[in-house]
Amino acid sequence: MDIPNFRLEQLFGSKTRARLLSLFLQNADTSFYVRELTRKIDAQLNSVRRELQNLVDVGVIIEQEIEKTDAPARLLSDRKKYYLVNQHFLLYEDLRSLFKKVQILVKQNLVHEIQSNGKIDFLLFTGKFVDFDIPTDILIVGTIDQAVLQKLVNGFEAELGSEINYTLMSREEFLYRRQITDRFLSTILEGKKVVMIDELHVTDAVSSLGPEKRSV
Repeated sequence: MDIPNFRLEQLFGSKTRARLLSLFLQNADTSFYVRELTRKIDAQLNSVRRELQNLVDVGVIIEQEIEKTDAPARLLSDRKKYYLVNQHFLLYEDLRSLFKKVQILVKQNLVHEIQSNGKIDFLLFTGKFVDFDIPTDILIVGTIDQAVLQKLVNGFEAELGSEINYTLMSREEFLYRRQITDRFLSTILEGKKVVMIDELHVTDAVSSLGPEKRSV
């Protein structure tokens, strides 16, 4: 069942907290400093600090203080606090599993928003969404204002806590590149993918060429 207006904060009570958890759980071996987090999840500094402290108090996040090794003295300004997810937290694996499922709802929400702002003939998720080494994560075929699409993708990135690369093509460009067996497009269509919209019946022709999951 689709939930077109789903937002992570509906589960966690705070947009900042939800986005922080998503970012940390998707980057389990990465440490982040506060101002870096504010940029990645598009949140206010004070809000990030407050929610980080809440997560540290619970035990989900670990706070570390790292000194510059080339500092001439042990100055406070030469220290930075970094944060990373606590992989030994009792509910760590449960949270990771939950957020993987939540991503499905967030992706469906993005698709609904894109559809409501344009005429979309074909849309699929690939790249990082299916562990596929390709320089794009979403392929969109159709007509939609570039600025509007960028705004929607920016919100999607903040929800996931991850940067997303997308490719937008017109219907005419897509059909032409498909006809001439364009290498970039062929790699996408014949590789791992999750098709969300297919008004062009593309997957009927390529289903035998590459692994695919169909979502409607």
